[in-house]
Amino acid sequence: MKRAQARPTDAALRSAPTLFDMLREEGHDPVRVRSFPGGEWDALMAEAFERRLDFTGGAIVLSPTPAMTLIDIDGTLPPRALSLAAVPAIAAALRRFDMGGSVGIDFPTLPDKADRRAVDDALAHALAGFAHERTAMNGFGFVQIVSRSVGPSILHRVAHRRMAAAARQLLRRAERVAGAGPILIAAHPALAPHLSEERIAELSRRTGRTTRITTDPALAPEAGFAQAVEA
Repeated sequence: MKRAQARPTDAALRSAPTLFDMLREEGHDPVRVRSFPGGEWDALMAEAFERRLDFTGGAIVLSPTPAMTLIDIDGTLPPRALSLAAVPAIAAALRRFDMGGSVGIDFPTLPDKADRRAVDDALAHALAGFAHERTAMNGFGFVQIVSRSVGPSILHRVAHRRMAAAARQLLRRAERVAGAGPILIAAHPALAPHLSEERIAELSRRTGRTTRITTDPALAPEAGFAQAVEA
């Protein structure tokens, strides 16, 4: 929604650094893999599509906006207990989605300063080791966290390129289908432009199997599936 910013340079034209390049520049020793295993990665992507993370007694709802990522807290616990229960989920979300930039957290209103201080202390403990700055909770329950952003988070990638992300996730599912027969992919029609001939050909090359595609408008974009069928 915002125009990219640029400045003139005489440097040679080159592609943007890949995640592999950035990790190596940070001093890590990355290894290239064709894909991540299922399980936790699939769960992470499901959370990014849902933008809701449940915890005992409530849930946090994440809403990317042009200004900041907003986190709302909802649940049935009393305000202090709900706020404290949400803190571990918030800290996990920031790390799991690699959310940088400005994040605003709307906690339940806590009139008592001691309750607000308890939540601030819990946040400090949960975010230990996560490089950031943050405000103390104000009288309306709002806390702002600011950390370095080097690119769009997983949450933002899914939110702003939902159909493309759903298509990539579907292709990964298809690649893991067991068996030896053709692969049938069922997808929402809006994913069709992202299931290009080149991508389907690459899927067939990786699996050694032919691929068929059928569309179903009753499927949610992220609910597509793949299965083996008879030749």
